[in-house]
Amino acid sequence: MKLFNSDYFTYKDNQLYCEDVNLKSITDKVGTPVYIYSKIFFEDRYKKFNSAFAEIDHTIFFAVKSNFNLNVIKIFSDLGSGIDVNSEGELLRALEAGVSTDKIILTGVGKTKHEIKLGLENKVKFIKTESVEEIYLINKIAEELNVVAPLAIRINPDVDPKTHPYISTGLAENKFGIDSSKAVNVFTEASKLNNLKLVGIDMHIGSQITELSPFVEAVTKLANIFIELKSKDINLTHFDIGGGMGVVYNEESPFTPDKLAQALLPILKPLNCNVSFEPGRYLTANGGVLLTEVLYTKMNHDKNFMIVDASMTDLLRPSLYGAYHHIQPVMLNNGEDIVADVVGPVCESGDFLAKGREISKCEAGNKLAVMSAGAYGMVMALNYNGRRRPPEVIVDKDKFYIARSRETYEHLLYDEKIIHELF
Repeated sequence: MKLFNSDYFTYKDNQLYCEDVNLKSITDKVGTPVYIYSKIFFEDRYKKFNSAFAEIDHTIFFAVKSNFNLNVIKIFSDLGSGIDVNSEGELLRALEAGVSTDKIILTGVGKTKHEIKLGLENKVKFIKTESVEEIYLINKIAEELNVVAPLAIRINPDVDPKTHPYISTGLAENKFGIDSSKAVNVFTEASKLNNLKLVGIDMHIGSQITELSPFVEAVTKLANIFIELKSKDINLTHFDIGGGMGVVYNEESPFTPDKLAQALLPILKPLNCNVSFEPGRYLTANGGVLLTEVLYTKMNHDKNFMIVDASMTDLLRPSLYGAYHHIQPVMLNNGEDIVADVVGPVCESGDFLAKGREISKCEAGNKLAVMSAGAYGMVMALNYNGRRRPPEVIVDKDKFYIARSRETYEHLLYDEKIIHELF
């Protein structure tokens, strides 16, 4: 079987390490399943993205929907990143991590009145809106609070991002943003409202995008709208192209931030404004692994199964849209390779981490590493079947820190009680 190695996760003496920490030492401490993140990976990825666009005024907003661990948020905030939040819960997590409110942007296609109010009361950098009705609601709430709401409007450029349909967000058929053909009229209408200050135009066409052409097409469309707005005296200070840069899970060949900059800078420089980015997966995915233990192995009708203690409740992506995560032993055993389904203990046929995967033959008790699990892993974890969500551990050079402990059964029961009047 092939091995997924990097500067951050590599084998030493046949044992898998994160930075300078033997992963076995972590499982000895906290058990499995467990998420493990490399701090140095996060830092290096941010710096690489940041330096690529050094020629222009720009801001990176880490998309916390990809990984909302408080310490991960703080790592990026300490590097100078802004924070992109999509809900009250994500906003509160950013505040708990110590992020300054003027570095937070509030996004989301369906913000509640309470979330909008909370964003305004906390004086976030700006709120992004995705519908005309929401524009009027934000204006009304701002009037009630006697404030002026800084507003960016998300446009749907109707560009095919050439990614999985479940993570495509920039086509006309998707729920996100305002029709690009109506953008100028919507901006003009919004500019007449007394409690709004139009500050930006925004897009986000999808996730796990591995080709440059969709970005070039969408940014060109958005830039033309930006220029037309300027001719109508609607002068915006922010041009937000969102996130979506793809990463390597299997055999993808995604472009680098330098290549993205090379393609986009000729379009962005003439705009003479702050350009914003909202990467999430790019900054975190390959900086994390999910470790799991083999519970049993068996064969049904010539088909091999490895039953592990991690499941769809820990990592939903494979079950949700067939996402690929490479799986390899924590300790190399030089065993023969077999083809097997790696499945969890949950009572669903859709509970799998891999199907028909070539993998080193394992025995009960062996540990496996599910790679590229730093994004859309723990944030999507569930309690189905009464399962506890796993702990999260951050590695920094030769030390590791438990950033979140494993849930207890008391956690699962804390807000429930028997209503005796019913019985």
